[in-house]
Amino acid sequence: MNLTEKEIIEIKALLSTPRAVTILTHRNPDGDALGSSLALKFFLEKFNHVAKVILPSEYPFNFAYLDGIDDCIVYDLARDKAVEAIKSAEIIFCLDFNALDRIDRLGLIVDEAKAKKILIDHHLDPEPFADYIFSDTAASSTCELIHRFIMDLGEGKRIDNSIGEALFTGLITDTGSFKYSTNSMTYRVAADLKDRGVDDYTLQDNIFNTYTEKQLRLLGHALANRMEIIPEYRAGLVALTKQDYLDFEIQRGDTEGIVNYILMLDGISVAAFIREQPTIVKLSLRSKGDISVQDMARKHFNGGGHKNASGGAAYAKLEDIVARFKKVLPDYVAKREL
Repeated sequence: MNLTEKEIIEIKALLSTPRAVTILTHRNPDGDALGSSLALKFFLEKFNHVAKVILPSEYPFNFAYLDGIDDCIVYDLARDKAVEAIKSAEIIFCLDFNALDRIDRLGLIVDEAKAKKILIDHHLDPEPFADYIFSDTAASSTCELIHRFIMDLGEGKRIDNSIGEALFTGLITDTGSFKYSTNSMTYRVAADLKDRGVDDYTLQDNIFNTYTEKQLRLLGHALANRMEIIPEYRAGLVALTKQDYLDFEIQRGDTEGIVNYILMLDGISVAAFIREQPTIVKLSLRSKGDISVQDMARKHFNGGGHKNASGGAAYAKLEDIVARFKKVLPDYVAKREL
């Protein structure tokens, strides 16, 4: 769902004079959510717009290197400030989410806001709550779409190093360092950003080589003591309990990437990372090839996402979610003889 030429003209007119702009992204923001939001903020500020980024919840610490991240308003920490930024906005950008329930309680406030709303996203089935919708499920990331959005506006010359680093962060993280969800445009965007001087080596180092000792010990525990392999269905899972959260003092971001280690096993095509939290069980799913964990998440775990990377949650016991995952596997992976 690309923007029409008429819509691009209308948005350019909307942005032609300085306005109060609020940028929102989804709860538990990842590199693409943060990168797209900050890149758009920096871009809009070049035209003297007053742009504010609102995050429903805190971000993983390994993205602290991003310029401007300390200026983001975290709803969980500053609710009144976040609500006021939405209510006073003349334009609201909604990035990297396709439905208002992805921003929790902020969804109702955004829905009732009088501001013009612009949705930029790459997930399936965007809800029609925005005045303008730029949605492309073939895109690797929302950062890829923000780059296209800037180009469509004819303002590519405005992309500086801060915008470039933010955009490249989303490309790296949403493609798993260009291992999946890529297309030819992904590499064109990456090449353009490299040509502008973005140091992707340092970005990779900042994103992936900033583990704490606690995180490495947690990873070792998860793989040594909590991993289960289901060879007949080419699947594996890691399930963390409430006690694990207490023992390792797990905080936001500490479990990032654990699910990907399961897929590193030869012969494994589906991975589940299931964690028991105080009131809910959350689940991250990854797959290879034509196996749609998006369909699995949507049908069985109240979730969604992308074909090879999705998530969900349920108010249930940890063991029940593990059992449900095992039960539905035959619907997605043919059993093989061992």
